[in-house]
Amino acid sequence: MNYQNILSETTNGISTITINRPSKLNALNRGTINELHDAFEKANNSTKTKVIILTGSGEKAFVAGADISEFADFSVEEGRNLAAKGQELLFDFVANLSTPVIAAINGFALGGGLELAMAAHFRIASENAKMGLPEVSLGVIPGYGGTQRLPQLVGKGRAMEMIMTAGMIDADQALQYGLVNHVTTAEELLEFAEKLATKIMKNSSVAIASAIRAINANYEDGENGFDTEIEEFGKSFGTQDFKEGTQAFLQKRKANFPGL
Repeated sequence: MNYQNILSETTNGISTITINRPSKLNALNRGTINELHDAFEKANNSTKTKVIILTGSGEKAFVAGADISEFADFSVEEGRNLAAKGQELLFDFVANLSTPVIAAINGFALGGGLELAMAAHFRIASENAKMGLPEVSLGVIPGYGGTQRLPQLVGKGRAMEMIMTAGMIDADQALQYGLVNHVTTAEELLEFAEKLATKIMKNSSVAIASAIRAINANYEDGENGFDTEIEEFGKSFGTQDFKEGTQAFLQKRKANFPGL
């Protein structure tokens, strides 16, 4: 696929996916969602990619929301399909990738932009970042997982307040809430994300994928996260990474994980 709205490059095991619609503050439209799905799928399936960093182009916005002009005239059924398709193609898809995804929030992350950041496995933000879910100010609610993921990350009361007021919080407040893990200067944001990615890459990619499945299971209806953890823990003993990791520990050397 030839990308019109995003950039994607892989260097030293890190795939950086950049939403590149600066004139629209990187707003999500259907074309961008399709391109992001393709880029994430390719990165996740590539043996060259160990970690994915997601960010926005320019200095103003990560993603400043969805492209409202695309759905302003939608019917009830069209609205339902918009949310269902978007979650399937991108938001749930990202959340359940086996490759770690770090969202590097470099400015406004509003509406679908914050929902996309929350779908990543964790988030870091620049000092100028602003985050919020302003959908109720348009007479609609978050439809890409925002009503579910925000309470999981910041707690029910804070999520209710953020959604009901349609207000924004800054990076420091997001850090206090637990919505982001770290805050950096704008200049240091991607460098810091790459440092975190490098730390991740030193460990077993097989074990990390297994841990993602176990953690996510706790938030799935009908799933028992403890049971999933037990199952994934047991599977680890059959991997080559486990054999290498334990042998390296016993031999007091650094592990060289084969990723199998």
